Amino acid sequence: MSEPKPTIDAGHACGTPNAPEAATRGTSGARETDAHETGNERIERALALAADAVGETAAPNGEGYLAHARGTIAILHAIGADEATQLAAALVEPATLLPREAVDREFGPEVGRLVDAMRQVRRLRALRRPEGEDAGAQTETLRRMLLAMATDIRVVLLRLASRLQTLRYHAAVRRDPDEPVSRETLEVLAPLANRIGLWQLKWELEDLAFRFLQPEAYKSLARALEEKRVEREAYVADATQRLRARLAEAGLKAEVSGRPKHIFSIWNKMRAKSRGLEGISDLRGLRVIVDTVAQCYAALDVVHSMWRAIPEEYDDYIARPKPNGYQSLHTVVTAEDGRPLEVQIRTEAMHRFAEYGVASHWRYKERASGAAGAGARSDQAYEDRIAWMRQLLAWQREVGEALGGAAVPGAGPMAGAAAAAVAGSEAGPAAEGARATADEERIYVLTPQARVIELPAGATPVDFAYQVHTSLGHRCRGAKVDGHMVPLNTPLQNGQTVEIVAAKDTGHEGPSLDWLNPQLGYVKSQRTRAKLRQWFNARELERDTAAGREKVEKVLQREGRTALSFDELARRLGFPDPGAMFVAVARDEVGPRQLEEAARHDPALDPTRAAIDEPDLAAIIAARRRSSGGGGDGVLVVGIDSLLTQLARCCRPVPPDPIVGFVTHGRGVSVHRRGCGTFAQMAARSPDRVIDTEWGRQRVAPGDARARRYPVDIEVKAADRTGLLRDIVETVARDRVNVIGMQTATKRQEARMRFTVEVTDAEQLQATLAAVRAVPGVTSVRRA
Repeated sequence: MSEPKPTIDAGHACGTPNAPEAATRGTSGARETDAHETGNERIERALALAADAVGETAAPNGEGYLAHARGTIAILHAIGADEATQLAAALVEPATLLPREAVDREFGPEVGRLVDAMRQVRRLRALRRPEGEDAGAQTETLRRMLLAMATDIRVVLLRLASRLQTLRYHAAVRRDPDEPVSRETLEVLAPLANRIGLWQLKWELEDLAFRFLQPEAYKSLARALEEKRVEREAYVADATQRLRARLAEAGLKAEVSGRPKHIFSIWNKMRAKSRGLEGISDLRGLRVIVDTVAQCYAALDVVHSMWRAIPEEYDDYIARPKPNGYQSLHTVVTAEDGRPLEVQIRTEAMHRFAEYGVASHWRYKERASGAAGAGARSDQAYEDRIAWMRQLLAWQREVGEALGGAAVPGAGPMAGAAAAAVAGSEAGPAAEGARATADEERIYVLTPQARVIELPAGATPVDFAYQVHTSLGHRCRGAKVDGHMVPLNTPLQNGQTVEIVAAKDTGHEGPSLDWLNPQLGYVKSQRTRAKLRQWFNARELERDTAAGREKVEKVLQREGRTALSFDELARRLGFPDPGAMFVAVARDEVGPRQLEEAARHDPALDPTRAAIDEPDLAAIIAARRRSSGGGGDGVLVVGIDSLLTQLARCCRPVPPDPIVGFVTHGRGVSVHRRGCGTFAQMAARSPDRVIDTEWGRQRVAPGDARARRYPVDIEVKAADRTGLLRDIVETVARDRVNVIGMQTATKRQEARMRFTVEVTDAEQLQATLAAVRAVPGVTSVRRA
């Protein structure tokens, strides 16, 4: 079995033979000569500073910190990372010996920010692989967390290069890393490299991780491939040259590339298709990119004229695109040696869509392997982040080529004075766009058990507690962030570990009403706000039920009817169960008089009631035959002139509320709002007493002082504070609304107020409710 061969020479990444002179300068001298240092000298100075700080100190896996830094810098240099990124690679570990302040002082805040961000990202090493059905979703969340934490793409490059160097070290010393390291590489970091277009890093990360996770499978496949590796690579190179020449002879301008598949990709395909190595048709593959669709088919003719096609392996995704929009021609031909050769043909636009669009290569690969199908979600902000990363990589490479990247060896394409000039003129907008794109609407924090929790930006420990579990949110009493106690309204940041200090049992103690006050900033998530309202509504229902039960029991005791069951009393009052009756009694929807009458006898079986009311009812029926004048203020009973009416206190109707009347005994017609619970109960018992009603016409405008005013009850809930009642009354008075009654009560810092106000119509009422709702501290306002 052949060992993976590093493609980067670490000796060329860190400086030239005359660089040590810069490494030996003192701190102040280095600061004085910063403007005259080359990129190599600054990198060597950073390594010298790290060497002075860490000496021969090694990481827990046995690799020396300094050796790891040099290897990481070599990888970063090979992929074109800029000087600041390579400087940060030298100064990341260990944080205790190289504090952020020292890095800022020696190399500037840009390098310091990269170092600090990389140290946060490295905390992901503590994350454990989840088990069960949520494993796929958790893995995708980890990928998102890496991107959310990496406000600068260079942090992602640092993370990938550092992990690749770690795996190379373990391969060199022939000692396997911890399994979580290899698994995280395969499931999180390699797909991330794939997403941002770092294919070479992705392939090497996958192969090394696969080698450590499944050594027997790796050895077997590598041995089989090694027997023909040189021959296979030589054939691909030869086929590329011959196809390029034949396309040129046919007058087709085309870009032809080819490469053998890496070990992990081959193993994945063998497993997915349940085939042996000999059954994999694309061990050798070519890709042809042309300008137009017509040229795609012309190139296909050239390919089929050179080699014999295998008909069953031909797919025309141009004529019949995949559901995700992917387009390309796929054909497999038999080469001269009798082995298959896969060729893909597409236009530049198709290639760009395949790489960057909905049908990108990484989506296809991950969906095929099941990672994307395991509950992973996608949103536009996340896709924008991926697109920005790829665009920034391409931009950096283009600038490096324009400046002549070889002019400043070891510092990457953004090194040197010329690169600084370009960065000043062109990198500014890109950097601003990067920062804007990085300002995501989601953050990712950790539980003490290393579970990743996704929250809206600006979320607090209260939001975190409710996201973990509703019960934990109700019992939340305090929070620790990264081991330090913080206020519950502290905004959380990406990557922090949050621990909730919770009460053992809620009992009668639960969340604070202050959490619903937006001015105090305890809650950011709408989900949390809904959970809190649900809890307070449930507690209010519980209190109303208890208060109503107490009132009912007192009435039954006073009437000497304690033997009457609550179920029977509820039936007599027209309620489906005692609980609904208790709530209606507590909220004054059922008065004491109704309770007393229902306790004494069943109204539905009372033979005397109809007889007593009969004369009144007969008079009303007779009066219906007379026409009505249709004028006047107040309420008009349809078809009846000069009939006594009264507005029901249970629902207090106001024009233009839909209304209905109920003929009472000796008190005329009681007018209720349609939908009133009390009216529904009375109508169910005596449907013949229901009578149509409507509002009479006002003789003056509603705003006139002479206009008739109607009493209405409104209920206000608010966080108790000094001056609250004054502010509410002043707000009502500004709308020229008269307050004729008021009840207030305060419990557990929550003020509950009930006002009886006089309004001319429903429009004035709604304006008053809106004005009261705007008073600071008010959490809810409603018409009773």
